[in-house]
Amino acid sequence: MMQTRMPALFLGHGSPMNVLEENRYTQAWRQAGDTLPRPRAIIAVSAHWYTRGTAVTAMTDPRTIHDFGGFPQALFDTRYPAPGSPALAEEIADTLAPVEVHLDHEWGFDHGSWGVLIKMYPDADIPVVQLSVDATQPPAWHFEQGKKLAALRDSGVMIVASGNVVHNLRKARWDETAEAWPWAQRFNQFVQDNLTFQGDAAAHPLVNFMQHQDAALSNPTPEHYLPLLYVLGARQADEPVTVPVNGIEMGAISMLSVQVG
Repeated sequence: MMQTRMPALFLGHGSPMNVLEENRYTQAWRQAGDTLPRPRAIIAVSAHWYTRGTAVTAMTDPRTIHDFGGFPQALFDTRYPAPGSPALAEEIADTLAPVEVHLDHEWGFDHGSWGVLIKMYPDADIPVVQLSVDATQPPAWHFEQGKKLAALRDSGVMIVASGNVVHNLRKARWDETAEAWPWAQRFNQFVQDNLTFQGDAAAHPLVNFMQHQDAALSNPTPEHYLPLLYVLGARQADEPVTVPVNGIEMGAISMLSVQVG
């Protein structure tokens, strides 16, 4: 029996409050979980595990990490008890060779990963391994890691990356009805316009995103943007790219989500 190639997703995760709330973003994540082929396991790539070097969670029972403050107690009481997969952690390490991958037994699932997976797969019954984002590497390197991980999509593994392609909390407008900053709108549109680019990392506009006039304001630090590159790197020739949901919250947080396959 031929294995269905699993899709690769980048989900704009936004506020941790999306865990407790239902809105058009969480509905899109839920719909993805309901309608996409069911994976044997998930590789989660989150903006919130930003490390020196590359690591994967290699424990059987990863903890739920509440890496935020000032939110309602109900959020801290929420757990996402999905199993880990030491076997998949080893598989990822082999796939990313010669990059040295640390098999981590301390981390777990941060809110960038479990905050979206709890909507996609609320039963928490699919094994999840989280992959860290190496802060010491340039964007093209992250795109190349996505290319390597693409092979695992053919063996039933879904990639779910999470961040925000525009993420500037200092410029956030705390009025929920606030309009998006023009620079945020422009950069968000630039990302959308180049999602289907086919070519190597050197020529890819979204790998070279810092050349855009609004990149520095849209991403004062790159960790929320880089997870997108794993998904774009994992795209096979001529695979469709779709946008399940889009929007800018608080003027400066893009909720753009991207599906490959």
